[in-house]
Amino acid sequence: MNKEHFFDVAIIGAGTMGMAAGAFLAQQQVKTLLIDAFEPPHSHGSHHGDTRMIRHAYGEGRQYVTLAKRAQQLWEELQKQTGYKIFEKTGVLGLGPKDSVFLQETIAAANKFELPLEVLSGKEVKQKWPGFSVPDNFIGCYETESGLLYSENAIQAYKELAIKNGVQLVTNTPVQQIDMHDKECVKIITENKVFHAKKVIVTAGAWAAKLLPTINLPIQPTRKVVGWFETPEELYDAGNFPSYYVEDGGNMFYGFPNIDGKGLKIGRSDGGQEIDPDQLKQNFGHYETDEADLRFFLQTYLPKANGALNQGKTCLYTISSDNHFIIDFHPEHEHILIACGFSGHGFKFGSVVGEVLSQLALEGKSNFDLSLFSLKRFGL
Repeated sequence: MNKEHFFDVAIIGAGTMGMAAGAFLAQQQVKTLLIDAFEPPHSHGSHHGDTRMIRHAYGEGRQYVTLAKRAQQLWEELQKQTGYKIFEKTGVLGLGPKDSVFLQETIAAANKFELPLEVLSGKEVKQKWPGFSVPDNFIGCYETESGLLYSENAIQAYKELAIKNGVQLVTNTPVQQIDMHDKECVKIITENKVFHAKKVIVTAGAWAAKLLPTINLPIQPTRKVVGWFETPEELYDAGNFPSYYVEDGGNMFYGFPNIDGKGLKIGRSDGGQEIDPDQLKQNFGHYETDEADLRFFLQTYLPKANGALNQGKTCLYTISSDNHFIIDFHPEHEHILIACGFSGHGFKFGSVVGEVLSQLALEGKSNFDLSLFSLKRFGL
């Protein structure tokens, strides 16, 4: 066996979670391999498109709040450590009907963890941000200390940190097979090389199910789109306008203020097209709904921002069957760790998930309660 190709930990997928995990392991002097099918940061997964939201009062469930607070701390540490701009405190405004389950859970989470949250009437929202058109029966939940993350900067920062501390990063190298039959050593097979590792972390996003075909992971890769629209800068610029999300009849739209003249960014969390990840292309506009859905949202809630489309992009969500994350050991092979199914709301947790995965790989346990993310909930 070539010692150069033998590692303590190998991470398959050097995107959001994988790159962070590699950086945490490298800082502990663990001989680590990071391997990716592309050259991160890239446009083939879930981390591109400039920005991602970070919320602390969490409508998806109070169980996430402790992780979100730790993630915030780690992102700010990464910013100081590397000099990259990672976090922008724009505030985050959630809008929806008064009886919205998501917003009520957001309020409950804020109350339980004593998080700063302003609950506003629809009228107060329009007074504070004239760019919004809000129905009278809507409320606003405004997190003053939250904001956005510069996603590609974050990946690049962790990448440089990992390499600086000794990670071997192998890019443009798709993994063809994981041979996990030997309990002492996992084989990672690529077209030209075979790597060996005592432990493997699979953070391959939409490709996780293909790499782990024997356990039938309940995840679905889904094509999503985002667009940047020309807007009046005085209304929608960062500094005057928050990051935001809006619940509309069960649909969920989200977006970010105009940054550096690129335009107001808008996306939709639900919907999209189920897809084989190997078939994803940057083909915004291929479906009529790509722009039409975003225009509907603009016309309804941000009519003064309904300008020219500056740019449109596609990305991949990997959605679990219950929209909660999967972070667990392989049910049959304890030297294999799996982190996937982040369901379109995972990026903000990338820093803390990286920390958690390093803990699990080295100690077999984490400081955080991960019971919500267990494979056992699917009977696996």
